[in-house]
Amino acid sequence: MADDSPASHRRDPIKSSVGNVAAQRRRQNAVTVGKERRESLVRAKRLCRVGPSGDGDVPGEENDMVTDEEGFLLDAQTSSAVEDLKSAIAYQGKGAMQKRVNALRELRRLLSKSEFPPVKAALKAGAIPLLVQCLSFGSPDEQLLEAAWCLTNIAAGKPEETKALLPALPLLISHLGEKSSLPVAEQCAWALGNVAGEGEELRNVLLSQGALPPLARMMLPNKGSTVRTAAWALSNLIKGPDPKAATELIKVDVLLDAILRHLRKSDEELATEVAWVVVYLSALSNFATGVLVKSDAILLLVERLATSNSLQLLIPVLRSLGNLVAGDSHTTSTVLIPGHEITDGVIKVLVKCLKSDHRVLKKEASWVLSNIAAGSIEHKRLIYSSEAVPLLLRLLSTAPFDIRKEVAYVLGNLCVTPTGGDGRPNLIEEHLVSLVQRGCLSGFIDLVRSADIEAARVGLQFMELVLRGMPNGDGPKLVEQEDGIDAMERYQFHENEDLRNMANGLVDKYFGENYGIDE
Repeated sequence: MADDSPASHRRDPIKSSVGNVAAQRRRQNAVTVGKERRESLVRAKRLCRVGPSGDGDVPGEENDMVTDEEGFLLDAQTSSAVEDLKSAIAYQGKGAMQKRVNALRELRRLLSKSEFPPVKAALKAGAIPLLVQCLSFGSPDEQLLEAAWCLTNIAAGKPEETKALLPALPLLISHLGEKSSLPVAEQCAWALGNVAGEGEELRNVLLSQGALPPLARMMLPNKGSTVRTAAWALSNLIKGPDPKAATELIKVDVLLDAILRHLRKSDEELATEVAWVVVYLSALSNFATGVLVKSDAILLLVERLATSNSLQLLIPVLRSLGNLVAGDSHTTSTVLIPGHEITDGVIKVLVKCLKSDHRVLKKEASWVLSNIAAGSIEHKRLIYSSEAVPLLLRLLSTAPFDIRKEVAYVLGNLCVTPTGGDGRPNLIEEHLVSLVQRGCLSGFIDLVRSADIEAARVGLQFMELVLRGMPNGDGPKLVEQEDGIDAMERYQFHENEDLRNMANGLVDKYFGENYGIDE
């Protein structure tokens, strides 16, 4: 079977040996994003304090932190609530159904009371088999909803606590179907999203049990809350690293139409969750990337970037745009055509992000620009003549290191065309001279001095361009003035053979024993 993971093609003509990291970067980004979401407002797991129907009698903010004494009391109450549920399930007399619902509601209330719910106590008391029993087919919606809610918050716990839900997964998946009420289906999707957010092992279990198709179908209607929860659960379910789930998802009938519709018309909160789905689709699956690129996805992403100021939305939208640009040469060659409105729109929104106060937007925008700049001569001229270049030059000297590294790729790619027969990239002298005259060389030499291998390589590659390409043989003098010789000599005995050979070769060639003799 053909591997559908993204082909290695970061379009980076500065040096062919680093031309193969686009797909790797996209996969790494997908993993990184998962970690960022877990630690940010958009978490990989979510505690349910208010249910899909708006129910919730637990005040949130006041009870988030509990003292040790309160924790012991909460554990005791939870153990007692599980015992009450056990008795309610065994009871067959008049009002048995309401008795079960009341017992479930009390357990749910305790599991929703704090940011750190008493999951361990619930599991120790034997809650899981009881909750599975309460999910049985034919049960009233109120019972199903309360049981799924309890399982949702148990799944938001520690890894071993999440794994305790394994016996409940088949029923949770079954209740995603069309015969279930929307509140029940949404609560089950929430529980499954928490399970999927735990890691690859549980994601594979869910996929093998058929969770993906019914979750995908929940994306189709225009029910805001339901679609939001389904999209979040799907983004957890397909986050890889295996691309198979992402490819399977984009093949679901009319799923693409639903994604585009929600990106076009939905409120920012829903559009944010849908954009995260696009992030993982485009990060992990070549097939999905190709499908998205040939749709209106890029246009809609650009429109969202242009009109929104919500950081929560801008991050996944910009990441999606970057993945699509980096992931398919079709994008730059036939979609981002210089002179076309959509291409001008892309550059404008990227400039907007470069001007942002948020470092993640600056970094992502630079990454997208680096891949556009690695395209045709026309793409390079488009960026070179835009407002982006002065912003990039300033960022190269003032921004945090991770942003400077991305900026270096953009500026370097603006100065070269694809590699010639001698293995070296051809120069665009006009761009190189202008950027060097505007002070970018010192920024690249700073990267050479860094401990980051990738950044140092980009810095050395740009120094090679300057040494070889500046008119009148001025390159060596300019490099020397910025202490570039000292920066390269640090690699004389470096453990990285590639960098060692590159730096030593440049020193020998341009600063050998005859250097400066004419003067």
